[in-house]
Amino acid sequence: MTILDKSNIRGYTSFEDVRGRGSRTGVPHFGSHAWPTMNGAIVTIIEEEKVDSLLEKLQTLDKQTEALGLRAFVWNIEKMI
Repeated sequence: MTILDKSNIRGYTSFEDVRGRGSRTGVPHFGSHAWPTMNGAIVTIIEEEKVDSLLEKLQTLDKQTEALGLRAFVWNIEKMI
């Protein structure tokens, strides 16, 4: 959230209690007795010129705190109203 704020990215949607398992390392996050923790996710739509800067900042955070399992994805948005 701090990175979004400092990057002047205001609009986002946050999902709590997301179930999943990392594709590289890490344990499952299923909210069950065996795997009690859960993930979270944030979706934001930003201007194309902000994408590279945001990804660099997120990659730096991921390297500093690898246990978080931070992942970022970029999709092109064709139209918005």
